[in-house]
Amino acid sequence: MSSVKEGSYIMIDGVACKIVEYEKSKPGKHGSAKARVVGIGIFDGTKKSLVSPVSGNVEVPIIEKRTGQVISLAGSTVQLMDLETFEVFEVPNSTEESIRSKIQGGTEVEYWKVLGKGKIMRVK
Repeated sequence: MSSVKEGSYIMIDGVACKIVEYEKSKPGKHGSAKARVVGIGIFDGTKKSLVSPVSGNVEVPIIEKRTGQVISLAGSTVQLMDLETFEVFEVPNSTEESIRSKIQGGTEVEYWKVLGKGKIMRVK
Protein backbone atom coordinates (compact mmCIF):
# COMPACT_ATOMS: atom_id res chain seq x y z
CA MET A 1 0.00 0.00 0.00
CA SER A 2 2.93 2.35 0.57
CA SER A 3 4.03 2.19 -3.08
CA VAL A 4 0.78 3.50 -4.66
CA LYS A 5 0.64 7.09 -5.91
CA GLU A 6 -2.00 9.52 -7.12
CA GLY A 7 -2.82 8.85 -10.76
CA SER A 8 -2.14 5.10 -10.59
CA TYR A 9 -4.82 2.39 -10.73
CA ILE A 10 -5.85 -0.09 -8.02
CA MET A 11 -8.79 -2.38 -7.23
CA ILE A 12 -11.21 -1.10 -4.56
CA ASP A 13 -14.16 -3.38 -3.72
CA GLY A 14 -13.65 -5.34 -6.96
CA VAL A 15 -13.76 -2.20 -9.14
CA ALA A 16 -10.78 -0.80 -11.07
CA CYS A 17 -10.23 2.78 -9.83
CA LYS A 18 -7.88 5.67 -10.55
CA ILE A 19 -6.38 7.13 -7.36
CA VAL A 20 -7.27 10.79 -6.86
CA GLU A 21 -6.30 11.18 -3.17
CA TYR A 22 -3.71 9.45 -0.97
CA GLU A 23 -3.11 10.25 2.70
CA LYS A 24 -0.79 8.47 5.10
CA SER A 25 -1.02 8.81 8.88
CA LYS A 26 1.84 8.43 11.33
CA PRO A 27 2.11 5.26 13.38
CA GLY A 28 0.47 5.54 16.77
CA LYS A 29 1.48 4.21 20.17
CA HIS A 30 -0.31 0.87 19.66
CA GLY A 31 -0.68 0.58 15.90
CA SER A 32 0.88 0.83 12.51
CA ALA A 33 0.64 3.65 9.99
CA LYS A 34 -2.58 3.71 7.99
CA ALA A 35 -3.17 4.85 4.43
CA ARG A 36 -6.45 6.33 3.18
CA VAL A 37 -7.00 6.12 -0.57
CA VAL A 38 -9.83 7.69 -2.57
CA GLY A 39 -10.38 6.45 -6.11
CA ILE A 40 -12.82 7.02 -8.95
CA GLY A 41 -14.09 3.97 -10.87
CA ILE A 42 -12.91 3.73 -14.48
CA PHE A 43 -16.24 2.50 -15.86
CA ASP A 44 -18.93 3.92 -13.57
CA GLY A 45 -17.25 7.09 -12.25
CA THR A 46 -18.23 6.38 -8.63
CA LYS A 47 -16.04 7.52 -5.77
CA LYS A 48 -14.68 4.72 -3.57
CA SER A 49 -12.42 4.85 -0.52
CA LEU A 50 -10.10 2.34 1.11
CA VAL A 51 -8.35 2.48 4.49
CA SER A 52 -5.69 -0.11 5.27
CA PRO A 53 -2.28 -0.44 6.92
CA VAL A 54 0.63 0.88 4.87
CA SER A 55 2.20 -2.58 4.98
CA GLY A 56 -0.97 -4.17 3.50
CA ASN A 57 -1.25 -5.56 -0.02
CA VAL A 58 -3.41 -4.06 -2.73
CA GLU A 59 -4.56 -5.50 -6.07
CA VAL A 60 -3.53 -3.72 -9.26
CA PRO A 61 -5.67 -4.26 -12.40
CA ILE A 62 -4.08 -5.22 -15.70
CA ILE A 63 -5.02 -2.54 -18.22
CA GLU A 64 -4.68 -3.35 -21.92
CA LYS A 65 -4.45 -0.17 -24.01
CA ARG A 66 -5.41 -1.07 -27.57
CA THR A 67 -6.41 0.57 -30.82
CA GLY A 68 -9.63 -0.16 -32.66
CA GLN A 69 -11.73 1.09 -35.54
CA VAL A 70 -15.38 2.03 -35.19
CA ILE A 71 -17.56 -0.22 -37.36
CA SER A 72 -21.00 1.11 -36.42
CA LEU A 73 -22.96 3.07 -33.82
CA ALA A 74 -26.13 1.52 -32.39
CA GLY A 75 -27.77 3.68 -29.74
CA SER A 76 -25.69 3.50 -26.57
CA THR A 77 -23.20 0.91 -27.91
CA VAL A 78 -20.34 1.15 -30.37
CA GLN A 79 -19.14 -1.79 -32.46
CA LEU A 80 -15.32 -1.87 -32.62
CA MET A 81 -12.79 -3.94 -34.54
CA ASP A 82 -9.39 -4.41 -32.92
CA LEU A 83 -6.66 -3.38 -35.37
CA GLU A 84 -4.24 -6.12 -34.25
CA THR A 85 -6.47 -9.18 -33.84
CA PHE A 86 -9.36 -8.05 -36.13
CA GLU A 87 -11.80 -9.18 -33.42
CA VAL A 88 -15.20 -7.43 -33.56
CA PHE A 89 -17.00 -6.61 -30.28
CA GLU A 90 -19.26 -4.02 -28.68
CA VAL A 91 -18.46 -1.46 -25.98
CA PRO A 92 -20.70 1.17 -24.40
CA ASN A 93 -20.55 4.62 -25.96
CA SER A 94 -18.46 7.17 -24.05
CA THR A 95 -20.22 9.32 -21.47
CA GLU A 96 -17.90 12.26 -22.19
CA GLU A 97 -19.45 14.59 -24.77
CA SER A 98 -16.06 15.60 -26.23
CA ILE A 99 -15.32 11.97 -27.16
CA ARG A 100 -18.90 11.04 -28.10
CA SER A 101 -19.18 13.86 -30.66
CA LYS A 102 -16.03 12.68 -32.53
CA ILE A 103 -17.04 8.99 -32.78
CA GLN A 104 -18.20 8.10 -36.30
CA GLY A 105 -17.97 5.04 -38.50
CA GLY A 106 -14.40 4.42 -39.65
CA THR A 107 -12.62 6.52 -36.99
CA GLU A 108 -9.76 5.04 -34.97
CA VAL A 109 -10.07 5.06 -31.18
CA GLU A 110 -7.96 4.01 -28.23
CA TYR A 111 -9.83 1.70 -25.90
CA TRP A 112 -8.92 0.06 -22.61
CA LYS A 113 -9.74 -3.52 -21.67
CA VAL A 114 -9.93 -4.06 -17.91
CA LEU A 115 -11.42 -7.17 -16.25
CA GLY A 116 -13.21 -8.21 -19.44
CA LYS A 117 -14.86 -4.80 -19.95
CA GLY A 118 -14.00 -2.24 -22.59
CA LYS A 119 -14.10 1.56 -22.58
CA ILE A 120 -13.27 4.10 -25.27
CA MET A 121 -10.72 6.53 -23.82
CA ARG A 122 -9.89 8.83 -26.75
CA VAL A 123 -10.31 9.36 -30.48
CA LYS A 124 -7.11 9.30 -32.55
